[in-house]
Amino acid sequence: MYPLKRNRRLRTNEAIRSLVRENNITPNDFLVPLFVVEGMGVKEEIPSMPNYYRYSLDLLYMEIKALWAMGLKSVLLFVKVPDKLKDNQGTEALNAEGLMQRAIKTVKDACPEMLVMTDVALDPYSSYGHDGIVEEGIILNDETAEVLAEMAVSHAEAGANFVAPSDMMDGRIGAIREALEDEGYTDTGIMSYAAKYASAFYGPFRDALDSAPGFGDKKTYQMDYANRFEALRETEMDIDEGADIVMVKPGMPYLDIVREVKNEFDVPVAVYQVSGEYAMIKAAAEKGWLNHDQTMLESTMAFKRAGADIIASYFAKDVVKLLS
Repeated sequence: MYPLKRNRRLRTNEAIRSLVRENNITPNDFLVPLFVVEGMGVKEEIPSMPNYYRYSLDLLYMEIKALWAMGLKSVLLFVKVPDKLKDNQGTEALNAEGLMQRAIKTVKDACPEMLVMTDVALDPYSSYGHDGIVEEGIILNDETAEVLAEMAVSHAEAGANFVAPSDMMDGRIGAIREALEDEGYTDTGIMSYAAKYASAFYGPFRDALDSAPGFGDKKTYQMDYANRFEALRETEMDIDEGADIVMVKPGMPYLDIVREVKNEFDVPVAVYQVSGEYAMIKAAAEKGWLNHDQTMLESTMAFKRAGADIIASYFAKDVVKLLS
């Protein structure tokens, strides 16, 4: 007896597959990470991230124009701070004329409607390469949170729409929300890196910003990758403290966490397809071991299927070009 119900009828050709497809990707799904450096006319390819670049402010201006023309409407800014400006207090992070603050203004000058999110963490500014103030080999939590709150206000003053704390200090979302409210930035949002794991997949990113830890690792503040329920506790705490969007980082190895968070909480969920994920696909494609475009699209769709509302990805431009 042959089956009366044949699921393959809905896979017969691309027309029917497209018609019944459960998830689709559009430019509106993407948050584009951008790396910014000092100088003029600088567009430096990152060696461990082929076809991805650091931009000086003049070329950042042009890149923003190009992104908007492609339908990409949101960016996440990171800055590469000169070594001479780094210290253990994150002093440069609070400079109203610092690189991040000027980068925010550059984006808004280029395209006032572009949504600007900013990295809030001390590792790009730290002489130790850690996400917080260091004392006798210990990363201080509460003292760091106070600086992060000041840093977030500085970004809001420069025009940021959202601040994105990536440090994983306890209580920093509450401290930032309170500081923003006190200064009148009630409309400035917070996208919290709520479940950020201590991952080996961050290597190329640290090359991009020269922000690798100068000693030890980040396991005392970033999450243990063996843990699942802890991610839900971290996310719930950040939401209670005022986070508007929560993020899971990294992406592909943590799709289970994305789904858990989406099922549990009624807030927008972001996922970060991190530098190591990008670099692996690029390297395998260069070797001829994977089809670049097909793998890129499949991994992107996996984030949507898992429940992500927002995808931060270095592939954003490439995906949108394929979609168009």
